[in-house]
Parts: sequence; structure tokens; C-alpha cells
Amino acid sequence: MRVLVVEDHEVLTRAIGVGLRREGMAVDLAFDGDEALDRLSVNRYEVVVLDRDLPGTHGDEVCRRIVAKHQSSRVLMLTASGTVRDRVEGLGLGADDYMPKPFDFAELVARIRALGRRPSVLVPPVLRAGDLTLDPTLRVASRGGRRLDLSPKEFGLLECLLAAGTRPVPAEELLERVWDEAADPFSTVVKTTVRRLRNKLGAPPIVHTVREGGYRVGEP
Repeated sequence: MRVLVVEDHEVLTRAIGVGLRREGMAVDLAFDGDEALDRLSVNRYEVVVLDRDLPGTHGDEVCRRIVAKHQSSRVLMLTASGTVRDRVEGLGLGADDYMPKPFDFAELVARIRALGRRPSVLVPPVLRAGDLTLDPTLRVASRGGRRLDLSPKEFGLLECLLAAGTRPVPAEELLERVWDEAADPFSTVVKTTVRRLRNKLGAPPIVHTVREGGYRVGEP
């Protein structure tokens, strides 16, 4: 899952970013509304964690533009005010969820994951292909009853492939969704991670390379 965190409190924003990356998410940061809109113009995010009271372009306007132009992005709005009226206004702007500050980090993670399970194409809570299963919520993957010891990037890559079903996923899409903006688009990180993942999955091979650099999970 790729997440954009938009919050003008730099210390808090960076702390959220560190925490979400430890949870296996690819995270980009923005510190005002204008920077958020710039990132949204070039990247696709499953979830946008958006502070409502932002400098530059106000959080309300950022939310409106996300809803208008980025229909696949889910918005989790943050605010220092937790009144019912503010929650109603935030949801009325098109936000998918709403959290008052201060908040519990574990709850933030749970809500982001819940929103990430609401894509335009329905994705089951547990992903399967043959004897391979992956539970995104519990962060557990197994094959043939054997639990797999996967790194966060290996897990994220496998999750993307399983969620795509039989559709081949281009390496560029995997790089965009599993890594963040710090990733070098000319690197071989996707190819290297796929190779490590295949070794951990064992035989028979279940992750296959398709033409033009894409990958899919399933029978040959």
C-alpha cells in the first residue's frame, strides 16, 4: 500500500512516516496543501492521511480535489477538533474516515489498512493462489501450511501480485505501489526482490515473469 501523509507539524509527520514504513507501507510526506497537490499530480496513493488545517491550500480544498480527480484514493482526515459538527463537515467534503488529534497510532494503522481494503475492485480480506495464502491485516503469508518469513517489501510485492489475480503487474507499477518516491526508477530493486521472494516461496514456482518486465502469480 502506498500512503501520502499530509501534516504541517514536521516532527509528527516524520514520526508517522517512520511508523507506517515499519508496518510495511510505502510512505511519502507533504507538509502543506500545495506540496500535497504536487505529489498527487504525479503519484497514485491508496490512502491519503490529510490534516484539515493546512498552510497554503487548505486541507478542505485538497480533499475536494482528491475526490474530484483521484477517485481511487481514500482520504483519512485528521483534525485537532473532534466535535460532531467537524466530523460531519469533513465527511461531507468526501473524506472516507475522520480522526481527531491526538490519536492512538495503532488505531491510525488499523484505519489506514481498512481504507486500503476498499479499492474500486473488490479484494478479499485473505488473498489466495493455490496453496499460497496472504492475510494483509495480520501480516501473515504461508504456503502449504508453512509460514513464510518475508521482509516488508517482499510481503508488499506479493500482496500486490495476489490482489491483481491473473493480471500481469508491470515492474513499474510494483515500484510505484510497494516503494516510495525515494526509489530509483532505473534500479533493479523489483527484480532483486522478486528473486528473493521466489526463493522463499519454494517449489513449484508460483511467481512468473511475463513479457515486458511484468510478473504474475499462478500456474505457468
